[in-house]
Amino acid sequence: MFDFLLPILSVVIGLFVAVWFFESKTFKLKLLLTFSGAFLLSTTIFELLPDVYENLNAKYTGVFILSGIVLQIILEFFSKGAEHGHLHHHKDTEHRFPWLLFFSLGIHSFLEGFPISAHETIVYGVFIHKIPVAILIASYLLSSKISKLKAFLFLIAFALLTPFGTLVSEMIVLSNKLFYSINALVVGMFFHIATIILFEADEGHQFNINKIAAIVLAVLIAFGM
Repeated sequence: MFDFLLPILSVVIGLFVAVWFFESKTFKLKLLLTFSGAFLLSTTIFELLPDVYENLNAKYTGVFILSGIVLQIILEFFSKGAEHGHLHHHKDTEHRFPWLLFFSLGIHSFLEGFPISAHETIVYGVFIHKIPVAILIASYLLSSKISKLKAFLFLIAFALLTPFGTLVSEMIVLSNKLFYSINALVVGMFFHIATIILFEADEGHQFNINKIAAIVLAVLIAFGM
């Protein structure tokens, strides 16, 4: 049940934070992003990466991981990097529904739901990862000039697509090769997102003690799960 509820809860939390804290600048989004990136990377390395290499040919696995990185780069061309904390208004588009953002985030969210069905700990990585993204998306939508109804429909779809991906992976009979190929693709996507977050953890690519502590804490928690 947590596999389906936690991704939805992350968006609910993100919306709450966006409404109550984000505009007041009292919420440390960059620090949360750093923690989420380190936690997502750690759970991927500890749980998901060994599993795909165990169930697929090594070179074949590498091809899909690299394909996942390329796919995520393409998706971020349309989402403008919302998955790792980059999203800005443009005056000429703030009245329009952000379809490119919706579809790119939707594809990412749907695919990240696949490995959750076979790896319970991955859902916690996805949960932590989606909170700062949801804060950013909710803040962006609620401060734009699109209708509040459209903004909430966007957030509802964003919340449901990850558990929908998990449901599809459980209900549709996939061969082991196809299932783990998709998981390897997701590994590449997670690698790209997490490393971008960590490399961009501070201005000038310099880490301060708070960010180092957040990274170490995230790794230790992921290792202990």
